[in-house]
Amino acid sequence: MTYLDYQATTPLAPEAVEAMLPWLNAGFANPHSAHAAGRKAKAAVEAAREAVADLMPDNGNVSFTSGATEALNWAIKGSTGPIVTIATEHAAVLDTVAAEVRRGREVTVLPVGSDGLVELAAAREAIRPGTGLVAVMLVNNEIGTVQPIEELAALTKQAGALLLCDAVQGYGREIIPAECDLVAVSAHKVHGPKGVGALWIRDGVRLEPLLHGGGQEPGGRSGTLSPALCAGFGAAAMLAKQRFGADRGHVAQLFRKAYQALGGSGWTLNGSMDDRYPGNLNMRYPGLDVARLMSDLRDIAFSAGSACASGSGRPSHVLKAMGLSDIDARSSIRLGFGRYTTEEELLAAVERIDAAAREQRFAA
Repeated sequence: MTYLDYQATTPLAPEAVEAMLPWLNAGFANPHSAHAAGRKAKAAVEAAREAVADLMPDNGNVSFTSGATEALNWAIKGSTGPIVTIATEHAAVLDTVAAEVRRGREVTVLPVGSDGLVELAAAREAIRPGTGLVAVMLVNNEIGTVQPIEELAALTKQAGALLLCDAVQGYGREIIPAECDLVAVSAHKVHGPKGVGALWIRDGVRLEPLLHGGGQEPGGRSGTLSPALCAGFGAAAMLAKQRFGADRGHVAQLFRKAYQALGGSGWTLNGSMDDRYPGNLNMRYPGLDVARLMSDLRDIAFSAGSACASGSGRPSHVLKAMGLSDIDARSSIRLGFGRYTTEEELLAAVERIDAAAREQRFAA
């Protein structure tokens, strides 16, 4: 199997597996217990918290969650005032703000251009005094576009609002902008385990709890933490920091090679060429039947869009927001690659994808 779906999830790093094993065996104690075994488990959690925080801005605290979906829900529902967000955000943001609308909260969804970047003129109009929260994705999970966080942060600060950054796809791959007030991340997108994420909360920011109970986490989140999951996340974060430049250079080289192989053969890039994370290659091919393509190439794992929306039958809301037709949106594929992808396997897969797409076209 050639795995090219890094935006859906990443392979678990061996270092993360190694870090988890002791806490899956003898180190099973509750990290919130006062006895010696509990204190030892707590120490592992705190070491992991520090490692995750090392990739965040200064002057804040990491609260562990069950994943980024919980972190985003907490940040949005725990804040107050009108919300401004972007049409290409993840469903964990868009569906949550839609739920807030039903509760009577004002929400403005900003449009994007054909490159997937937010329209800053609309942002200037919408982000005004009285706004409570601006929610923006750093790296888009479908098209890899990197939004202009610094410009949006300046508008947010002028308005006296909080800036929530969905950094799920950018954490460990891009520098998290220092201007953020809230940052949501997920371990399994950086070679850590599934089932654990975090919300970084700037000092002085207060959120209403999403989950009520013991209030174990610094931000007030309740629930017993898994030392194993936290340790795996911490190890993955530490490795991402150590390998930041090497990983970035590797995916940039893979992007250049893959785009060169497809760019001149009828494929069109979706999203900005310049403002993007290079580990994401979203391309469309005229008249492509993606379901048939995936069936013909079952030993290559790639995506037609977000894994969270797979099976819905609807064209990608991200591609539609960029102005693509239903046909073009449904004729698009997403290739995601990273640390453990080799150039040889990527180019072999791209060659087969291109050949299968051409065969479809000539057979039509």
